[in-house]
Amino acid sequence: MQTSKLFALLPEEYVCTPDGMEIDKNGDLILSCPNYADDEMSGCVVRITKERKISKWFDVPVHPQTGIARNMGIAFDSEWNMYLCDNQGWSGKEELAFKGRILKVIFDENRQVKGWYTVADNMEHPNGCRVYGKWLYVTQSYLTRVPDKSGKLVSCVYRFPLDAKNIDISNTLEDEYIFKTFITHNPRCQYGCDGIEITSDGQLFVGNYGDGEVWRIRLDENGDILEEEVYAKNPAELNSTDGMIMDENTGNLYIADFNANAIVMVDKNRNVRRIAQSPDCDGLHGELDQPGEPIIWDGIVVASCFDLVTDETKVNTAHEMPATMAYVELEP
Repeated sequence: MQTSKLFALLPEEYVCTPDGMEIDKNGDLILSCPNYADDEMSGCVVRITKERKISKWFDVPVHPQTGIARNMGIAFDSEWNMYLCDNQGWSGKEELAFKGRILKVIFDENRQVKGWYTVADNMEHPNGCRVYGKWLYVTQSYLTRVPDKSGKLVSCVYRFPLDAKNIDISNTLEDEYIFKTFITHNPRCQYGCDGIEITSDGQLFVGNYGDGEVWRIRLDENGDILEEEVYAKNPAELNSTDGMIMDENTGNLYIADFNANAIVMVDKNRNVRRIAQSPDCDGLHGELDQPGEPIIWDGIVVASCFDLVTDETKVNTAHEMPATMAYVELEP
């Protein structure tokens, strides 16, 4: 098993909770920071160069009612417009319930923010996003307004056209943009769709977080479902499925196991193996301090360390500053 290493200590003045990542057209690593750990610190987007120079790119436009942004998942389309999942309700605060948004941010030729607008609004728990073709796929970890006869949590993947604007989401099955629903069966961890990845050949991977499983949905050229199956599940090696990234050169899928402070790999033969794990820690020496998202960048797997949630299912027991990022080597 690998020992993770320190990738970065993040600037305390504008980052306390890092999350989603993307790579921009210049090859820089782009980090979405919802900053849940500090109620007074709104969300921002950070740029990291190949020399690991860290700077704030921009502050995410705040919600007009709440005065904050809480951006998690991030994705670019083919024209390098950015999509952000503003998960206002993640904290569970009553005044922030059902105020989640999907934002589209547009840039000028100098990579400065030119404009932005709301793709969808009033969402309960938007989490991760990916672009494939003309569609934006978004995981929503809760659909509490949708009862299941089993009493278990329902969650879903939404699919929005890339040119959509101001969609009013009801968080019920009446939403026409629901692509697929899931049920989380684990009674100890009722948290649903979270990590998401789409490969260039139309394989959509979705993590059902609480059940520690990864679904594979094969998409046709129009982005519709051809077939679906549980792709990976091994409770001994994979506890929870937060963010994930595919190495299309090898077919290895890397998953952030948020509960277990671990990075897990599913190889092309669907073998599930934990490749790095840390005990409860502060992350300052490169430990995996509640990894929330992995990305393949500059020949390594970089993980953002969320380091905030503490309960009986988590290795993590406390939040510490500064926020950190760790990395592990790519597996063959």
